[in-house]
Amino acid sequence: MKTIYCSALLIGLLSAAGCASIQAGGDLAYGRQALLKGNNEAALGYFRSAAQKDSNYLYGVPLQQSVWSYVGRAEYLTGHIPQARQTLERVISGERVISGIRQEEIARLYLGLTLARDGDREGGLKEIESGMRGINNFLDYMNQAFRYSFGQYFDTGRDIRGAIQTDLAMISGKDLDWQRLIADTEWLGIRMEQESDLARKQWIFDQTRDSSGRPAK
Repeated sequence: MKTIYCSALLIGLLSAAGCASIQAGGDLAYGRQALLKGNNEAALGYFRSAAQKDSNYLYGVPLQQSVWSYVGRAEYLTGHIPQARQTLERVISGERVISGIRQEEIARLYLGLTLARDGDREGGLKEIESGMRGINNFLDYMNQAFRYSFGQYFDTGRDIRGAIQTDLAMISGKDLDWQRLIADTEWLGIRMEQESDLARKQWIFDQTRDSSGRPAK
């Protein structure tokens, strides 16, 4: 009887955990929609709700970004700087590396922005530059390692990598325009979110076409 009770309890706990993860995914999806529309306060609410339901939730392929990464970004965008710094530093300290690719480069960008806005421009510049280089390496990796599959749809016109190289040149030069760098870094963070969606949609679309470009039968 005890064995049956324990088994039922375990099944119930696993089921609850699965439901929490699904609910967290739904909240994060709504949060991303709000984020991409510039509704940062709404995005923050959704992301915090997702984190409460499943604090270990990961979003995305091939980059697996922590739900806390999204919380930290939205905290920065809504002016909650001390909270954003604490959240993003925790994300970076627990960052995962898969196939040599760091998974939280976008969070690293926002940590740099947060540090700069909090008065630590030296630390902020270091994180921004590191994040930009990491994103550039990730895009190169996708285009090379997965050039015949999903990876070929990332940054096809090299617009993102071109912008990164321009900013890296500015960072290494004598005349650093902080206002421009912050604007460019914020653009890059949102652009990478958009790029992930665009690449996925194009890949799915192409899977429904034959070699002539017509709908597959």
